[in-house]
Amino acid sequence: MRIAYLDCFSGMSGDMFLGALLDAGVPQRVLEETVAALDIGARLEVSRVPRSGISAIKVDVYSHGEKDLPREVYWEQREQHAHEHVHHGPAHEHRHEPVEIREHNFTADPAREEAARPHGHEHGRSLAQIQQIIHSAAISDTAKRTAVAIFQALGAAEAKIHSTDIEKVHFHEVGAVDAMVDIVCAAVGAEALGVDEIVCSALNVGGGSVQCAHGTLPVPAPATLELLRDAPAYSSGIQAELVTPTGAAIVKILAKRFGTFPEMKIEKAGYGAGTRDFGGHANVVRLVIGESQPGLAANTSQETISVLEANLDDLNPQVFAYVMERLLEEGALDAFGMPVQMKKNRPGMLLTVLCRPDDAAKFTQLMFAETTTLGVRRREEQRQTLARKWVTVATRWGDVRLKVASMNGTVTNYAPEYEDCRRIAAEHGVPLKTVMQEAVQKYLAAGF
Repeated sequence: MRIAYLDCFSGMSGDMFLGALLDAGVPQRVLEETVAALDIGARLEVSRVPRSGISAIKVDVYSHGEKDLPREVYWEQREQHAHEHVHHGPAHEHRHEPVEIREHNFTADPAREEAARPHGHEHGRSLAQIQQIIHSAAISDTAKRTAVAIFQALGAAEAKIHSTDIEKVHFHEVGAVDAMVDIVCAAVGAEALGVDEIVCSALNVGGGSVQCAHGTLPVPAPATLELLRDAPAYSSGIQAELVTPTGAAIVKILAKRFGTFPEMKIEKAGYGAGTRDFGGHANVVRLVIGESQPGLAANTSQETISVLEANLDDLNPQVFAYVMERLLEEGALDAFGMPVQMKKNRPGMLLTVLCRPDDAAKFTQLMFAETTTLGVRRREEQRQTLARKWVTVATRWGDVRLKVASMNGTVTNYAPEYEDCRRIAAEHGVPLKTVMQEAVQKYLAAGF
């Protein structure tokens, strides 16, 4: 299995990731064609730069001829601009500065931001508008889904931090252009990389504070912190923002798991440069490509899940069946019951629910509301899963989906979807086992 290891020893940002993709072999024309397909008045400038002795590729985004700046640099220049304005008066000539801020592309109060915006700059784009631009672009459907997922993660984090609805989050005009370029190019570039899995290291988030539209914020910024939930992170002591919200969102969606350098046969490595050049510390992100070596850890995805449990000895069995259906309908990863012998030798059931940590509170509340339990136990566990995909086969009665699992590129399990087969069997009066057998035969004959 071909894998990529994203080494974030100096953090992660959108432009750093694009530089690493190019240095690792993704053709520059692929990203340039992607930017052109967006048709939002942007272009890329690609250069090779040194970062503490390491040669890396730097990618800059220009929006309508204006170079985007990291927000720290932007606010430094803005403070300098204000200082010069005070000393030289309004008639003093200044270079036109960008109005929006790189890597902090949101506002929870569009009306307030619009009132403060200089004349001639457009209102920020909503998430729905950005999704429409992405869907209209001439890129693959897979890349579109990935890019939309990254934007949704970014918008959800900002909405939570500002206690607003995701529909009310707006992306500043210049910042939105830069974010779209970074995110959509990241999705297209990751696909062009041709790897089965991206593994990510722990992320060096930096330290200190950062200036933004909301004032001075601690590093990592609140949105970055929200996006990195369940991801391993640390600070090496560098007093700067190393992981940006866009970089964190890209990692959240593209990385299948986190870990140390995986066992692999190394093919090549690419380095993407950050804007700042720290003395004695290479400000780059490294992307290593190679073929994984046999072994479970290299061929499964690992994630943290929550396990919720409750012992029930006085619940109507009909209600138990209803609760199981509700849990699965609401998005539980799995739910099951086991007979147990409880105190005073009463027979009971152990209800177990597997879910994502973000959903644990929701399912705990559902268990309290729908069952007779007075307590729900919770613990976090690591789950390893095989790579899986859905394929569809055409039987004589209709289409049936099959779930296919693989390890190290080799199919290990395949099974027809029960609900598809059950529906077809009921509609056509065919034995269920006959439908399932034909679905498997069609799958084997298709040679997926």
